[in-house]
Amino acid sequence: MGAMSPIKDKRKIDAMKKYFLGRKEIRNYALFCVGINTALRISDILNLKWNDVYDFKKRGFRRHLEIIEKKTHKRNEVFLNKEVVRALERLMEYCDDKNMSIGADCYIFVGRRSTNKPLCRSQAYRIIKAAAQVLRIDGNIGCHSLRKTFGYFAARNKVSSVLIMNIYNHSSFAITKRYLGIEQDERDRVFMRMAL
Repeated sequence: MGAMSPIKDKRKIDAMKKYFLGRKEIRNYALFCVGINTALRISDILNLKWNDVYDFKKRGFRRHLEIIEKKTHKRNEVFLNKEVVRALERLMEYCDDKNMSIGADCYIFVGRRSTNKPLCRSQAYRIIKAAAQVLRIDGNIGCHSLRKTFGYFAARNKVSSVLIMNIYNHSSFAITKRYLGIEQDERDRVFMRMAL
């Protein structure tokens, strides 16, 4: 399988969204949007329930998602930005139209063959990989690419490396550096611009 690559082209990100929407794969569209906008691991995304993101008493989306990460057992609080909320609203409407359960204890990303079991990691991988192949997105693209894409664009938008490390909940900067997907051509551009 090898190391996953981030999606480095915003147009390719938009193409992935359009691909899922065009095929009326609203769950997959929402999964993709949540992945690239929250920096969460796929295992944490697939275990999300509607109550984690939606306040049923107030009938509105929460500002933050609070989880204990499955891999690290660390607490993480993630702001739900407008792209995440928009994708989840769309998924909620879709589920409602299809008479699918949207209760507090229902998983958000349900597998097709069950009423309330989350999509499995291997199927999520196949979904992302297949879309990337159809769209001819460069690199080794899979579920972990979503998390890496967040970091890549955060770094390009001049978010401090320390803050990105904190968002990822990494224990060392060496791990974060690998996630950012910095390649030699990007390093070369820095040297080209430095005409001192």
